[in-house]
Amino acid sequence: MSHRFGLKGNLALMVSHCAGMLDLVALPLWVGILVASYQFDSQQAGGLVTLFLIGAVCASALIAPRFKTLNRRMVTSVGFLTSGLCFFAASQTNDYLHLAILHVVAGVSASAALSMAHGMFARGENPHRLFAIAGLTLGVMGVVFMGATPNITQIAGGHSLFIIFGGIMTFAAVVCVLAFPSVVLDHEQNVNDKLVVTKIPSSVWFGIVGISLMAVTQAMTFSFMERVGNDRGFAADSVTLVLVVMALINIVAAALAGIFQKRFSAQVVLSAGPILQIILSNIMMNASGFAFYAASAACFVSIMIFTHTFAFGLLARLDVSGRAMAATPAMLMIGAAIGPVLGGTIIKLFDYQGIGIAAFVFGTISLVCFMRVFQRSSDVIQSESVA
Repeated sequence: MSHRFGLKGNLALMVSHCAGMLDLVALPLWVGILVASYQFDSQQAGGLVTLFLIGAVCASALIAPRFKTLNRRMVTSVGFLTSGLCFFAASQTNDYLHLAILHVVAGVSASAALSMAHGMFARGENPHRLFAIAGLTLGVMGVVFMGATPNITQIAGGHSLFIIFGGIMTFAAVVCVLAFPSVVLDHEQNVNDKLVVTKIPSSVWFGIVGISLMAVTQAMTFSFMERVGNDRGFAADSVTLVLVVMALINIVAAALAGIFQKRFSAQVVLSAGPILQIILSNIMMNASGFAFYAASAACFVSIMIFTHTFAFGLLARLDVSGRAMAATPAMLMIGAAIGPVLGGTIIKLFDYQGIGIAAFVFGTISLVCFMRVFQRSSDVIQSESVA
């Protein structure tokens, strides 16, 4: 059953998406500040972000199957508030062990809240469009974040990044307390849910693996986008400008994903996504000139935003149980959790060029997985194209 959530409900869902997907916006600054301000090496810095994402994966995997039985407003509000408190606490310590524990708890809490929001997306009238609007909202947040945060951290110090994170999470908690939508499942729907037990098709699992591997490439490359620019000798202001432009392009990508829902074939989009990721990752990690670095970095994240919106809509059609969509945070973050520490390790062993090689491997496997989705679900995909 689909639902309309109203202006207040949709606003709460958009804010929840932005707070819960904060890592998608903040990864390069997050890792960069841990290296530059906290004096951690690339592996240690990537490891802290990975701990946050591992906590997020575990929380989403446990929460998603219980979506219907939990108090969704309470889980979302308490989750974001707890995550905010963890980040505030992180701003007061330089100890690696303390930071590691706080990152895990923050990831668990934020992802529990995000799982509730993405579960509500699945209850919406048009999940593809709702997810596209969420991506658009996240892009707007990214522009503001990338425009303001680097200057704030330069003036106030690296610890201020965690204060900003804490403020975002706390704001989301307040919004969810006041406006998070509620969905009442009537008796007939509950009975139907018990009687109709559907197995997730194998094609959906291939799609989940494909998106997760794209998330690995995304996090592995994006985490060190600021660092590679710094190490290539590009001016800090120029790198910051690239991040702001990237956020603007992300807005356009999210909007286009919604506009072209019926005009672009999901098969074409999911085939092109991994290939473009490979190309842009290799350009970014090997470019010695600023122009090539800037062009590839500015467009890199938008590939994942556009591709995942179409994947979200396609998997919603293939998985009639809806469980795959409810576990969206785990689907994304199980890949993203590996990326930062894997990227840091590769850089430590093989320098930045190793990231490009790894992107080629993961992108190729992701493309094969998407091809398997199309082979096993040709009837559904063809009907989608006709529609």
